[in-house]
Amino acid sequence: MNFASLITRTPIPHNPDRGAEVAARFADAPEPIQNLIKGAAGCSPYLSVIMVKQADWLTGAFDDQQAALTALYQACKDAPLDQLKSLLRQAKSRIAALTALADLGGVWALEQVTGTMTDFADLAVDVSLKALVAAEIKRGKLPGMGPDDVATAGGMVVLAMGKMGAGELNYSSDIDLICLFDETRYSDDDYHDARAAFIRVTRKMSALLSDITGEGYVFRTDLRLRPDPSVTPVCLSMDAAMRYYESLGRTWERAAHIKARPCAGDLMAGQAYLKNLSPFIWRKHLDFAAIQDAHDMRLRIREHKGLGGPITLEGHNMKLGRGGIREIEFFTQTRQIIAGGRDPDLRSRETVPALRALATKGWVEPDVAELLVKRYRSHREVEHRLQMVNDAQTHDLPKSADEFDRLAQFMGIRDTDKLRARLMSELTEVHELTEGFFAPTVMRPEPAPDLPDGAGEIMARWSSYPALRSARAVEIFERLRPDLLARLQKAANPAEALAQFDGFLSGLPAGVQLFSLFEANPQLIDLIIDICTTTPALARHLSRNSQVLDAVLGGSFFEPWPGAAALEQELATKLATVDDYEGKLDTARRWKKEWHFRIGVHHLRGLIDAQEAGQQYADLAGASVAALWHPVVGHFAEKHGTPPGRGAMVLGMGSLGAGRLNATSDLDLIVIYDAGGVEASDGRRPLQARPYYARLTQALVTALSAPMAEGRLYEVDMRLRPSGRQGPVATSLQSFMTYQQDEAWTWEHLALTRARSVAGNGALGEEIETFRAALLADKGKLPRVLPDVADMRARLAEAKPARDEWEAKLGPGRMQDIELVAETAALLAGDTARDVAGQLAAGKRIGWLTGEQRQALQQAYDMLWRLRGTAKLLSEQALDMEGLGEGARAFVLRELGADSVQAAAKALDTVVAASHMVVDELLPVKVQD
Repeated sequence: MNFASLITRTPIPHNPDRGAEVAARFADAPEPIQNLIKGAAGCSPYLSVIMVKQADWLTGAFDDQQAALTALYQACKDAPLDQLKSLLRQAKSRIAALTALADLGGVWALEQVTGTMTDFADLAVDVSLKALVAAEIKRGKLPGMGPDDVATAGGMVVLAMGKMGAGELNYSSDIDLICLFDETRYSDDDYHDARAAFIRVTRKMSALLSDITGEGYVFRTDLRLRPDPSVTPVCLSMDAAMRYYESLGRTWERAAHIKARPCAGDLMAGQAYLKNLSPFIWRKHLDFAAIQDAHDMRLRIREHKGLGGPITLEGHNMKLGRGGIREIEFFTQTRQIIAGGRDPDLRSRETVPALRALATKGWVEPDVAELLVKRYRSHREVEHRLQMVNDAQTHDLPKSADEFDRLAQFMGIRDTDKLRARLMSELTEVHELTEGFFAPTVMRPEPAPDLPDGAGEIMARWSSYPALRSARAVEIFERLRPDLLARLQKAANPAEALAQFDGFLSGLPAGVQLFSLFEANPQLIDLIIDICTTTPALARHLSRNSQVLDAVLGGSFFEPWPGAAALEQELATKLATVDDYEGKLDTARRWKKEWHFRIGVHHLRGLIDAQEAGQQYADLAGASVAALWHPVVGHFAEKHGTPPGRGAMVLGMGSLGAGRLNATSDLDLIVIYDAGGVEASDGRRPLQARPYYARLTQALVTALSAPMAEGRLYEVDMRLRPSGRQGPVATSLQSFMTYQQDEAWTWEHLALTRARSVAGNGALGEEIETFRAALLADKGKLPRVLPDVADMRARLAEAKPARDEWEAKLGPGRMQDIELVAETAALLAGDTARDVAGQLAAGKRIGWLTGEQRQALQQAYDMLWRLRGTAKLLSEQALDMEGLGEGARAFVLRELGADSVQAAAKALDTVVAASHMVVDELLPVKVQD
């Protein structure tokens, strides 16, 4: 469609005579275009001049704007350096005229208007840079560079910042640039010559673009966003910039880099640089401390520009003033900084897409996001009209009534009062919304007068804790203190709550981020107090890993459990986004800690019981091993080649195989491989099949259990493999089958009743499962099974006796006894069930167990599991019911369904005694003479 048919609005000429005079130069244009030109020229002295100057070019451009722009761009690309200054100014004049008319007439949406200005800025910077670099190369001033290096500007790149980086240049915008060069392309001896050449190029490029001549200028350039601009050169090495940001970078510089984009020169080097800088821009944890930084920055801008006080339309700054464009940008970017490190979907450079992404992910209410999108668009429209009047980099509303009339007419509004009312309403709306985010008014209760005994002594220690050694941490904490103490007072036992919170606080290595998190999300304080008063062990873990609280705010923390398959896919997706191997291992550890924390909190809060928690811990462990297996194999294969033959699989044993773990469980694993007759791997450092899989297994164990920056993933136990500690850490399929068939002891067959594939080659896992089923059916018929199990029970009882009445696992009639009976039942029945309930049911099916016996064992096991699962969340030590705090005791009693410690002990004694009697009947222990 042609230009005229797309016009949807027209300015009202403030100076009708001037408008008619300019429109006469377009006498052959359709009437809609003539009316548009009348309005534009009648409101803007600047547009009236450039439209007359570019009348011939505009007439042709009205027929096909894209073709006209393409030809213009190509002419700039083909121009020699000595003609570039003039040609770029001519092109800018033409683009300014066409863009203004397309904007004023509603022919282009805001994104096309700002995008066209940005595209031309990119082109202008790129052609100028490369022409100047080519001149330096020709003069021999760039060591080692030749004509072929002009295409990459000899390793120099220009980063577009601010609105240019986002593709959102306004009508009369300056351009913010950071100029860097890739020092790795130059030797140490050539570094200083190259640096000097790039500094010359940068200065000449800035002058070429921004010098005002008789033909105007191209873009005003601003190079002050580079690191420490008062002391650094206008172009510096990537390494120097990186070192600055890693050591001295501030929050505002992180926010500025959200929009950073390579726009000219060596684009690939620029992209690599920004990727390397990503950890500085995007912190891996939620960063609520950025809110205060952004708020302070806003206040400094207001103070510096004199923009404080109530909104007054005359002279109000639409960009920096209250309710202006910058408020919306700060609102958006601060939320991006808070959450973008955890969610790459929030890292958009553009304001509107960023707002909508934040709404989609739950960080901004959808109606708030859409309101800000509307206000952002309308503010930008006003901004453009202000700048079009005289091509001035201004954002100030008019101060005189006549100029306000001009602005209204430029926007196609005849009644200036309507415009004024609209502007006041929209600015106020934005200001109130964003001010509430940056500087919320929170009612802080006064400290309670009846603090627990000893509270003063406890609080006096706080100033010596690592978390409160910085002035900023103290400032934030002091704002939190009244609210915190009031919440502690509401605990069932305030003195105990304060003491446990003190333990949590003393273990924090730093405080700013966490205290900022609490200040922005006060509901988390209640969660911390709940954890401190119930399970101090979890509180101590939280002190060292407070970043797991990020997950509570992620939106899905209280959603239904996703299951093992979904967890595996989620972790695999996260790992795929990390390039280096150690980074993958740390990513897995962070991810696991968050999900592990979620299970513990859900259990603590009564959202799930110990049975559900056990299954979820097992799902999490299985998903972790399964997702990590592929990176481990891939990393190992880079050096030693792909796995010989069919590869390997990981067999989960014990509690992992049974699908029920507690909060501190380790993982029992066996790795089985099938080299399929292939003798060795094919990598650059090949290995024979047996040592290949042995070392691959060791790599897996290291990946799971090695202490790293983010801790361990899991402790791993491989003693259930054939021949135990003496056997190879990885077992061939044939050896595994032969051993199980011909050499394994009864206890090893019992262990196999709980085995399941958790990772690796699926077909191999299915084959082993088929073998397992056949083996159990065969070995369960042997007459030695019951005598062997009874003997084993006696040995276990002697080696690991019960410790006290609150012991869940060890001792007669307790979990170990019941699991032994269940595994024996599965073996006797040749049943593939792995969990206790399924195995006991199999025992009843074959008549080895009566219905009453099965019920007694199941009832005892369920109660004992609830006790063990709860105890392991509270502490890794033996459960001391008398020494527990009130909150922890209430948690245990709730899980056991008892209203007192005495009632719980009696119920436990009852079920254990019944279980003991059944186990003794089934697996009697011989009394030695």
